[in-house]
Amino acid sequence: MAHIVAIGAGQAGSSLVAKLRNSGFDGKVTLIGAEPHPPYQRPPLSKKYLLGDMPLDRLYLRPEKFYRENDITLRLDQPITKIDPNTRCIFLDNEVISYDELALTTGSVPRLLPASIGGALDGVHVVRSLSDVDAMAPRFDAKARILIVGGGYIGLEAAAVAATKGLEVTLVEMADRILQRVAAPQTSDFFRNLHQLHGVDIREGVGLERLFGTDAVTGAALTDGSELAVDFVIAGVGVTPATDLAEQAGLEIDNGIKTNVLGQSSDPHIWAAGDCASLPYRGRQIRLESVQNAIDQAEIVAKNMLGGNRPYHPMPWFWSDQYDVKLQIAGLNSGYDRVVTRPGEKDGAVSFWYYNKTSLLAVDAANDPRAYMIGKRLIEAKKSPAPQVIEDSKTDLKALLKP
Repeated sequence: MAHIVAIGAGQAGSSLVAKLRNSGFDGKVTLIGAEPHPPYQRPPLSKKYLLGDMPLDRLYLRPEKFYRENDITLRLDQPITKIDPNTRCIFLDNEVISYDELALTTGSVPRLLPASIGGALDGVHVVRSLSDVDAMAPRFDAKARILIVGGGYIGLEAAAVAATKGLEVTLVEMADRILQRVAAPQTSDFFRNLHQLHGVDIREGVGLERLFGTDAVTGAALTDGSELAVDFVIAGVGVTPATDLAEQAGLEIDNGIKTNVLGQSSDPHIWAAGDCASLPYRGRQIRLESVQNAIDQAEIVAKNMLGGNRPYHPMPWFWSDQYDVKLQIAGLNSGYDRVVTRPGEKDGAVSFWYYNKTSLLAVDAANDPRAYMIGKRLIEAKKSPAPQVIEDSKTDLKALLKP
């Protein structure tokens, strides 16, 4: 009987094994995770879960009984020591598991602040896993002083939770502006204003020099020469694909585990999906760190592991919740040379439309689900309304979808 194993019990791994069963595969299926918890949602960790608005059981992607009822062997708290592609074996601490086909859905790992600048002090946290958030949650007391290092979406979401809970929040971003790597200046301006209205001290063009403290962090020196007293720190300085097992197995790495359009790695019996995988897109290998990509890519890979031969063409979309604002993003904005701002129908709603010359690339929509949905459908249909048409508030966006 054929045996398919997935290593990495997150969104991609859970979606992949479920799709195998849904597609009629009746062989053995094993899902191995390094954490002690069943597969769970990560986005709410830095939002509703940290706020206390979502109980633990609602984080789980599927109830544990789902795996039993579908004859999926769930191996939790099981770190892998190595993979041998030649013998098709996976080595755990005291066990060897053989496979016919293997999927790597190992996700990504947060970048840590170096120990040489105080990154190993007690009270320095990252936001990635359930245990990370459980460890920092008791520190979110009103009036506590928090320093957030990094002005990307993770850092901003953590700042929103902290400010909502009444903490004294300082956020530093070494780049010239928050969200510089992922969004246009217009989107950065929108969120800077939003956070400042909630009392967050945002310092752009300022980095962390070092942290102070004997055992626990008590202060920080910044690159502009200033110093802060802090009670705890969150580092939101990005993630890297979890490729250690793939590298040890001799797989090709290119901005993650390199896969072809089918999701296959350089070894024909090893596949990859989710944050750890890079895929061909417009002539280069890209990684898409999003829930939807993890689901869509994993489901295509599951079908292809069963002989489906279906290429994966991503339709990227993302979201971020901060205070009472939901940002929804459709498309990829890389290569944009113009941004059109369009006010929404409701007070405070706005969308930013990214163009390369006359080609629509992406849309950032803040509290404007209508603009987001229409922008997403236009991008998927490869339709590009003229920028001046989008800019004109009198334009009926829905009419742009007509053939």
